[in-house]
Amino acid sequence: MSTSDTSAPLRGIVLEEQVEVSMDDLCAVCRVERTQIVHLVEEGVIDLLPSMRSATQLAQWRFSGEALSRARRAVRLQRDLELNAAATALVLDLLDQIDALRRGAQH
Repeated sequence: MSTSDTSAPLRGIVLEEQVEVSMDDLCAVCRVERTQIVHLVEEGVIDLLPSMRSATQLAQWRFSGEALSRARRAVRLQRDLELNAAATALVLDLLDQIDALRRGAQH
């Protein structure tokens, strides 16, 4: 099979379930300071990995790929709409509900 064969099925893995991101990596990807990530965690916008919930040092915090994706979306909303962390949490919850309703309507 040649590399230009377009009939070959695409294969991939869902990274969001397997990726583990450090606090510093998350800050770098989102281009924000640690305090902004802390506010997102405090408002429930993003979650720490379950094993990190008792970590006291910010440098020890770890996040899933899903949290990375959600943090990027949250930071974009904060920048574009000038939202604080609480408003960002509300907007993301509403967007999640809309997505769930759309998925339900498709079935």
